[in-house]
Amino acid sequence: MSRGLIRIGALAGLLAVGGCGGDDSGDNSSAPPQELPRSGYSWSLPPGFPTPQEFAENPLSDAKVELGRHLFYDARLSINQTTSCASCHLPARAFADGRVTAVGATGQVHLRNAMSLTNVVYNATFDWANPVLTTLHQQALTPMFNEFPVELGWADHEAEILDRLRYDPLYQDLFVAAYPDATDHFTADQVAKGVAAFVSTLISGNSAYDQSTLQGNRDAMSEAARRGQELFFSERMECFHCHGGFNFSQSVNHSGTTLPQAEFHNNGLYNIGGAGDYPLGNRGLWEFTQQPADMGRFRAPTLRNIELTAPYMHDGSIATLEEVIDHYARGGRLVREGPLAGDGALNPFKSELMPARFSLTDQEKLDIIAFLKSLTDWNFLCNARFADPFGNFERHSDCY
Repeated sequence: MSRGLIRIGALAGLLAVGGCGGDDSGDNSSAPPQELPRSGYSWSLPPGFPTPQEFAENPLSDAKVELGRHLFYDARLSINQTTSCASCHLPARAFADGRVTAVGATGQVHLRNAMSLTNVVYNATFDWANPVLTTLHQQALTPMFNEFPVELGWADHEAEILDRLRYDPLYQDLFVAAYPDATDHFTADQVAKGVAAFVSTLISGNSAYDQSTLQGNRDAMSEAARRGQELFFSERMECFHCHGGFNFSQSVNHSGTTLPQAEFHNNGLYNIGGAGDYPLGNRGLWEFTQQPADMGRFRAPTLRNIELTAPYMHDGSIATLEEVIDHYARGGRLVREGPLAGDGALNPFKSELMPARFSLTDQEKLDIIAFLKSLTDWNFLCNARFADPFGNFERHSDCY
């Protein structure tokens, strides 16, 4: 078995932790989810995309998705009514937040960068390095109840927050429509399921790349982007080994997946002291397994809409796409001084899928960036179905 690949079932007994900003801290455990063999929900899928997997614990409906859309954008879901899910996942930034790392409702700065929610329904696992969070419903509970760090702040305040919804006529209608058979319509579990239902629909697959490659419109991509595409899928750069497939991430799950595969990779971002170490609290899969080879291994996220989701890496420590390319061209990052000093290119636990080193001309670098920008999907970013019903979070300025 590859060092980059983990079978989810083998880790089902481990603690499940994670969060809005991807911080793997918390304390939730769960049994393996039961798959739903046939869905009654009508998916709106781009050409060439597989049907997402649904689970019996949270079958989708239009009413549940609409409830989730309201909950996602509602700051009343945080302890002090200052922060919503959208605060860390802005629609104008492809549902990332533009910060180096996320900030919770009480001002606590997180250790991890807030990941984009683009195509999150296809993830085999959730957050940056959590091998046992395998459904969006499980994941949605994490930012609600996390205490280290605080995200939305539900711990010890669950009844208070639920009452804000319970006595709102709008939510009375939305919860009843979403859960018509429930005895109690207002529970934390039903909030999490509603949010999970909405983010399940955040599917992006109509970028210039998709139009050119899957929809027959060759002119949708520029010549530079096509040259960059050839480089991206070449053995010279090897990008596609970790960012392959329809979602530009190898760690996927959908209705046609025989066995979900969760991949985690060490990309040579750190090599503290030359011993392969990563910063405390940001050691990736090692925090679950305590196995030396898992030090610094994180999930490779989708590259879709990557143009809008800077800064990059699990800790937001690389600011631009140009710097990301330089990082991989060098085969790892050199931190010259300070407590994190070390040469990531020499990290003993670096993934075997990482190129040792490659060189690019200035034009080739521009071509690669043109290709990455061809993965931006303006129909997705401007889709009114994903917009804030309260009008507090604007879509991208190019949508108007």
